[in-house]
Amino acid sequence: MLSRRSFLAGSATSAFAQGSRKPNFLFIIADDHAGYVLGADGNKRASTPNLDRLASEGTRFARNHCNSPVCTPSRQSFFTGQMPNMAGVTVLKTPLANDKPTLAKQLRGAGYHTAVFGKMHFNQPSKPGLHGFDQLMLESDIPKAWKAAVDPKPPAPGVRVKPPWKPFKDPARIWLNAEKLPYGNYYDDMPGTFLARQAVRYLEEHKNDGPFGLWVSFQEPHSPFNFPIDDTGRYDPAQFPVPEVGPEDAWQVPLIFRDLTPQEKQGIIAAYYTSVAYLDRNIGVVLDALRRLNLDRDTLVVYMADHGYDLGQHGRFEKHCCYDPALRVPLLVRWPGHVRTGVVHDFTESIDVAPTILDLLAIDRLPIQHGQSLRAYLEGRKPASPRDHIFSEYLENEEACVRTDRYKFILCSGKRKRQDGYETDDPTPGRYIRLYDLEKDPGEFTDLAKKHPELVSRFEQMMLDRFQKTHPEAQNVPARAGVEEKIEWFLRPRDA
Repeated sequence: MLSRRSFLAGSATSAFAQGSRKPNFLFIIADDHAGYVLGADGNKRASTPNLDRLASEGTRFARNHCNSPVCTPSRQSFFTGQMPNMAGVTVLKTPLANDKPTLAKQLRGAGYHTAVFGKMHFNQPSKPGLHGFDQLMLESDIPKAWKAAVDPKPPAPGVRVKPPWKPFKDPARIWLNAEKLPYGNYYDDMPGTFLARQAVRYLEEHKNDGPFGLWVSFQEPHSPFNFPIDDTGRYDPAQFPVPEVGPEDAWQVPLIFRDLTPQEKQGIIAAYYTSVAYLDRNIGVVLDALRRLNLDRDTLVVYMADHGYDLGQHGRFEKHCCYDPALRVPLLVRWPGHVRTGVVHDFTESIDVAPTILDLLAIDRLPIQHGQSLRAYLEGRKPASPRDHIFSEYLENEEACVRTDRYKFILCSGKRKRQDGYETDDPTPGRYIRLYDLEKDPGEFTDLAKKHPELVSRFEQMMLDRFQKTHPEAQNVPARAGVEEKIEWFLRPRDA
């Protein structure tokens, strides 16, 4: 529902005046930023003043959930407006097919100059026109451009910095930065700072060139939780309690995390929060430039993350699962005079973002659109069909979930030996089902599936319905198979 403050915020213009200049569009994306590590979400430890201000100037969707808790499938899903299966990207290393419709292609076709700076997980080299972008500086381009442009000041004597990032080769305490060590640069010389300044330069060069669609995609706070030397010691690890591990968690805690001590877990959490603070500072650089250039009132700004992150919940420091910390992500929308200020507490999904942007900018909808526009919320109205549940899938583990206000339902085939590095005691345990009563058990610790077979049947049908409505091969599902067998059939990765 929309908070009362939204309805008291005054009227908002429902669309830009016909014949006036088209608004600009700025899409800021973070990697692994969990929705609960945000000051505006009520987290008093999170240092996010720039994001908090953005939230106060627009609409915050407090219960937005990603459709896949892993980078590439999630990003290409909300970029194409299609669920991961239909987008053809369900595992980490799959490249998005060049013929797929994308949000950037829609903007470009409507006369926008499009550009992207940062991490997009396209899994192919950048070139003008790729996926609808006129100008690109992707994650594969940034190291070379950064080294050519920046002459870093060396660390002061005695300053310890992080070793090179070697996930799964080094022990988890090292690649997850349990010692809370900074990247080897001061703020002005950091790659993330360089990225923010490239976005500012773009704004300065294109402020008078007609409407732009600009993507700025930061790597932070993704492990190893980069932050500058300047931020060393920002957080005391002792202020972070170690999340509880439930009685049913032991077998499913990935082996890679088993030897972490409580103190190391606290250090990892502190490093993550420090990286979020650094992310927020760089977002402030971009938003301040928008204001300085008098572009802020004519620019639709959207901030979101690709997925959330577990910071010790259920013994995990990752996404790659269907627990709520890995699924709930920030979603902030600001467009002065057009978007109301307030907080939406109804369920939304990241797949809703592309339809919303195109609707607000009066641009043709995507040819396949699995989400729904959130424009009604942004204008202070109730949508005709608010979501009563969310759906997410992680096909690397052949796993999916449905969440309502009251319950979380998870089904995993248990047949696929996962390739993501997060193996457990039993790599192929066979099918398992989990049902959690979130009203009584918000931490998702006690499985009630055996006690409530009627709820299991209801949620299985909801899950199957979502797959049947959005999967490109739905017509081939074995007709005589049972519901659970049909779901397992849909859970198999089929990326080209």
